[in-house]
Amino acid sequence: MTEENVISGTMDIEFETRSKLDTSGDLKKGSPALGAKDTYKFALQVGKTTEFAGTITRMPKLFSSVLGRTKQDASLYYSVDLAVFNPADLKQKKVVGKWVGTVPMDPETGAFDLSGGKAKESALRVKVDTMGKASAFEDAFAGKLVGKAEKKEGLASSIYERVVGGRTVKVTVKKSDPMRFENIALAMGPAPSYPKTVVVGRLDYDYETGNYFSDGITFRYALDGKDYEDIVTGSIKWVKEKDYETSGKSYYEFNLRFNEAKNKTATNESAAFEKMSEEDAFFAVDNSIPALTGRISYVDVKSGEDSPPTSSKVTYALNANKLTKQQIMNFFKLWLLAVGPTNDE
Repeated sequence: MTEENVISGTMDIEFETRSKLDTSGDLKKGSPALGAKDTYKFALQVGKTTEFAGTITRMPKLFSSVLGRTKQDASLYYSVDLAVFNPADLKQKKVVGKWVGTVPMDPETGAFDLSGGKAKESALRVKVDTMGKASAFEDAFAGKLVGKAEKKEGLASSIYERVVGGRTVKVTVKKSDPMRFENIALAMGPAPSYPKTVVVGRLDYDYETGNYFSDGITFRYALDGKDYEDIVTGSIKWVKEKDYETSGKSYYEFNLRFNEAKNKTATNESAAFEKMSEEDAFFAVDNSIPALTGRISYVDVKSGEDSPPTSSKVTYALNANKLTKQQIMNFFKLWLLAVGPTNDE
């Protein structure tokens, strides 16, 4: 499908971990108060026929001020209603199930353990009820998501490449922080046509620019007896509006390409990129290749000029170019799993 606003809607973020700080002195200086949490409240449509509406809450890891002992473990909690729209009449919507459960952080590795909630009888899962001829099912998430590094001193530089208009263009990132997806299993749903999918790869963050880069996030799944593999490359560029300090406006510009190696730019399309600089060509949108483009826009509220946002109003407007519904849904689920790392800078 090629369609604008294929992922659309709004998200309101309240960063209580920035506005509610510890005053007891028991925690490391500058820590959030014990129990303070960030809340992501949203209503997002995917492919015009499904909606994810609810909240994700994020608890930070907290340490004692003297001995540095863990006083609170980090975790995420999901409570999301899953709804479907009648394709014949999009005004008709019905909630069919939930995406619910807890994601604890592994104390040894610092990774979010997507199956770790099972030990707390709160497995992260999709649970769909029987609706008409469609049978009920329940499917769990698994694997690990390794977020940004706590210590930034050891971050290395990386070079990212892509072929544009018959030439190889490169972008060098001096301080690359990888967010890793280690055998993540995306739960099936909200319909069986969106099968369980295994994800591996990295999305690397550039601390100088706020951009993300991928050399290949791989999604593997089976549908109707056939195996599929989608490799996602490209960039998510962060752009501040010129008046950001007063307006709080910025956005992520998406330029993610699906199976780029199999869908090389056609010869008659390449001339458009020939006169561009390497950096401009790298970030250019190539409509001859299956891609997810568009923006996620932010309006931040800050307590001071040099302070991080205490709240954000977020608007999703992402576009599909020659993508399947499964490709769109898989990326959307992965993006929601990474809601902390992708919004905490």
